[in-house]
Amino acid sequence: MSQEKSRCRLVLIAPPPAAGEEARIEAALAGGDVASLLIPAYGADEGAFQAWAEKLAHVAQARGIAAVVAGEPRIAARIQADGVHVEGSKAELAEIITKHQSRMMVGCGGAKSRDDALELGETQPDYIFFGRFGYDTKPEPHPRNLSLGGWWAEMIEVPCIVLAGSDIASVVEVARTGVEFVAVGSAVFAAENPAGKVAEANALLDEHAPRFEDAK
Repeated sequence: MSQEKSRCRLVLIAPPPAAGEEARIEAALAGGDVASLLIPAYGADEGAFQAWAEKLAHVAQARGIAAVVAGEPRIAARIQADGVHVEGSKAELAEIITKHQSRMMVGCGGAKSRDDALELGETQPDYIFFGRFGYDTKPEPHPRNLSLGGWWAEMIEVPCIVLAGSDIASVVEVARTGVEFVAVGSAVFAAENPAGKVAEANALLDEHAPRFEDAK
């Protein structure tokens, strides 16, 4: 998940498996600049999740977009994903980093406070995510996620992702905190035209997101 642009980049959160969703995800990934695709399990059993994640990983990687599997490093390794997203204790995260970080990105989420975030950050993950999959149901980002993201981006070198709201315009509010990545889920995939929403998000970020070199 590279920071190739001089401003905040998009991370897409894949929706649950459903008829037609693979094509909609592929369309979204073709809609403009996307740093990575996060693939949650949404409670699916291991076999079904692995099959779904493998399909999406191939779609993303074919476009040079990092595919990150949430929850299970074994599945991430089997399908040759680019990374795994972990939500667990500091000890669990540290163990996964030790075992897998030489071969793939290991990012983390689940922090609800600054103390939580600092504890997880001591393990040196590749990124930290503020938000919860499926909880982007309001138009605006959650205030706590914005606050944590802005604080983290100012204080810590480990890259940060913050979940936007269900309104695509909320990517601007996230970007203005100074974080490196903004995650969007329902803002893209609840829309009739996912590719158009990705294009719109990138246009908004091009126009309104602060440039990182300006802050140096």
